[in-house]
Amino acid sequence: MAHIERRMVDQRESSGRVRKVARYKIRYRDHAGREHSETKRRLVDAERRKAEIETELAGGTWRDPRRGQVRLSDWAETWVVTRHDLRATTRQRLEVTLRCQVIPKFGQVQLDRITNAAVRVWVAEMLDGGLSAASTRKAVFALRQCLDAAVADNRLAVNPALRVPLPSERAKVPRFLSQDEVERLVEAMPAEYRALVLVGAYAGLRWGEAAGLTRANVDVMRSRIFVRTTAVEVAGTVTLGNEPKTTRSKRTVPVARSVMRRIDEHLATYVGAEADALLFVAPRGGPLFRSFGRQVWHPAVERAGLGDVTFHGLRHSFVAILVAAGCNVREVSEWAGHNRVAFTLTRYGGLFEDGSDAAVDRLDELLSPSTEAHGQVSRLTGRDG
Repeated sequence: MAHIERRMVDQRESSGRVRKVARYKIRYRDHAGREHSETKRRLVDAERRKAEIETELAGGTWRDPRRGQVRLSDWAETWVVTRHDLRATTRQRLEVTLRCQVIPKFGQVQLDRITNAAVRVWVAEMLDGGLSAASTRKAVFALRQCLDAAVADNRLAVNPALRVPLPSERAKVPRFLSQDEVERLVEAMPAEYRALVLVGAYAGLRWGEAAGLTRANVDVMRSRIFVRTTAVEVAGTVTLGNEPKTTRSKRTVPVARSVMRRIDEHLATYVGAEADALLFVAPRGGPLFRSFGRQVWHPAVERAGLGDVTFHGLRHSFVAILVAAGCNVREVSEWAGHNRVAFTLTRYGGLFEDGSDAAVDRLDELLSPSTEAHGQVSRLTGRDG
């Protein structure tokens, strides 16, 4: 149980005179037997706080207020190294966001001094400073995750970064290259990288999936590409054999035979005979780096007259080709390696044929005043005409 001690202490006034004033110290022990104390100026405040402490101790919700008196920069440093659940690239992006947006604003602030109002002001400042909606959202999410861990560690009672209004992130309208545009880009690429465009536009591989592709991943006879691992670049170092982005990213992609014949020519000309030989290597050997974009990709795109097409943008064309070939949404989602069918519909729903006219015809036939159709409706509804 907590108890209150009344103490008289010296207080120096502005005039320099020293007088005795009363202070009220609340003393109590936590569940581990450690002694704690808090001091209030007024007895009514001390009694109120004493009641709160006793309720929290009895209900198991008490937390040591001193645990929240740590700077966010120190807490973030110890927290981020525990994020073993993140992929290497995701963790790197989190660290960059913390370093560039979160720490400059809240790094020197104690965890228990960060308020919801301060986070709201921070969001407004980032947007007014020209930071994109996407980057602003990522910054708040990073802070929110960091403070979630502080709540779980009993350093905070609530997360002040929750219930903060965030700007809407508008998805860019996908740009679909026509077959002619894809072929122009193929021709604009150096010969040893033309097949890279093929696996992007006609097999829908992500950059890391294409960069980590080996001879063993290509089945020329069955015209299939197997996505089993991915290449990951972190801090200028590329590692191979990493787990793909999601479970559904592991997939078998059917490839048009005409395209596979061209990939087979690439295998014969540029790829070693070993099963683990990479399909595409950097100009100086070894796996492809992101610098490939600046050195090779962008000049080729410019020569092809395609504006600002990225390698990832080729996946949009792959989806459009699948839809044009009559593939259903489940097949498109599976072969593109999307995590959810719902994402495929949200992102590319406009590509699928609108069946509204056919539905109107079927409904009209069912609900027409003919005796036969009327009888069908009666049987379905359980009512007589």
